[in-house]
Formats: sequence, C-alpha cells, structure tokens
Amino acid sequence: MSNALTRAGQGLTLAEKRIVAAAVSKLDSRRAPQGGETPITRITATEYAETFHVDPNTAYEQLQAAAKTLYSRSITFYEAAHRRNGAPLPPTKVQMRWVGIVKYQVGEGWVELHWWPDLLPHLTALKGQFTTYQLQQASALRSIYSWRLLELLTRFKSTGWAEYDIDDFATAMDATEKQRENFNNIKRRIIEPAVAELNAKDGWIIEWEPIKAGRKVKAVRFTFERDPQGRLL
Repeated sequence: MSNALTRAGQGLTLAEKRIVAAAVSKLDSRRAPQGGETPITRITATEYAETFHVDPNTAYEQLQAAAKTLYSRSITFYEAAHRRNGAPLPPTKVQMRWVGIVKYQVGEGWVELHWWPDLLPHLTALKGQFTTYQLQQASALRSIYSWRLLELLTRFKSTGWAEYDIDDFATAMDATEKQRENFNNIKRRIIEPAVAELNAKDGWIIEWEPIKAGRKVKAVRFTFERDPQGRLL
C-alpha cells in the first residue's frame, strides 16, 4: 500500500482489517486497472480460517459481521492546506471509503469487495513511496493496534527506526478522543500492548520512547529489528 495509506486512519476492526488485507494481497500492486475497471476481490471463509488460524465457524461469523460494516468504514487522511490572507490553514481532513460495494451470500461463506475507485492509486501501479509486508507476518496478531504498528514500522524497515508526530500516530492508530487527551492512555492502551504482542508473536525486538517538548509529548520514536535468534511463535 502507499505510505500515505499506511499513515492514514484506517477505521477498521481486527476482523475487517483481516478481510481487507487478505483482499489487498490478491491485487497486483504493479498493475493499474484498465479503462475504468473496478477490481472485485472475493474472500472465502475457508481462506480466512486458514490464513488467520481460526476455526471455520469463527471465520464464517467474522465474515458475516464484517460484511455488514465494511461499506460504512472510511479512511482518514490529512492534506496540507493552502494559505489564506498570508496565514497558514490547518490541514484539510479527507475521508474516503474502502469499498463501493460489499456482497455477502448467506450460506455460501464468502465476502466480495468492490474497491473504491479513488483508493486504487494507493493499492495498484505503485512505483515508489509504498509499504509492503507478508500477510503471514500479521496472521497471528489479535490486536488491530499491533497490526497498525507493524505497518508503521515496516515503512522504515531499511533504517531500523521510526519517529511519528503524536497527532499523526494517534490518527494512524484510530485513537479515541479520550485516548488523545492523555498520552498515558495511548501508552497503556495502544503502544505497550502492541509492542508486547509484536515482540512475542512476530519475532521483533522493539524499543520506544516519547519525545517531549517541555512536559508535553510531541512524538514517539521506535527502534526495532527482527529478532536475530529467529524467535517466532
């Protein structure tokens, strides 16, 4: 996916993220849709169960539940705004759907996603400024925060460190207003559990620290590497 999509607020539950990620993995990221073509991707309960290591009944239930909500999920971007009367404007909030149509057939055990056209440049014909990882890396994760942190760190895998402005980080993590009010909430509810799960389940060694301006946290910095011992549960 494009780095812009990686940084965006994705607005997905864990089950929805699994479906979307499995569907994205089926797209050809090097090829642009031709002649206004809108790609359609189908995920079956069997695929879902095998990929994410859940039993078939759970897979069926999660597909059915996600099919009811995916159409209303939106991605949140912030774009730089123009100046007005010489004064800078705050960033422009942009929201975009993941899909234009979701189909689910009762008793058949599949979900079909018709991708939102304006999203396709963030998923296909990617030539630069993109993030890629193996779906298997995320398959054992049980927290959407862990998955999102995986994406944010993978974007900087060549350097082994990443630093995010706290507002950008909170947006990418879809932090609630209550969590944004106090950094300790982000620390306890988002960062610490996500780091712990990635260290335990996905073979990472991650350390992090808040970057402060006075008493206020202005950014979070992560240093990370894959475990050289190959630890992977």
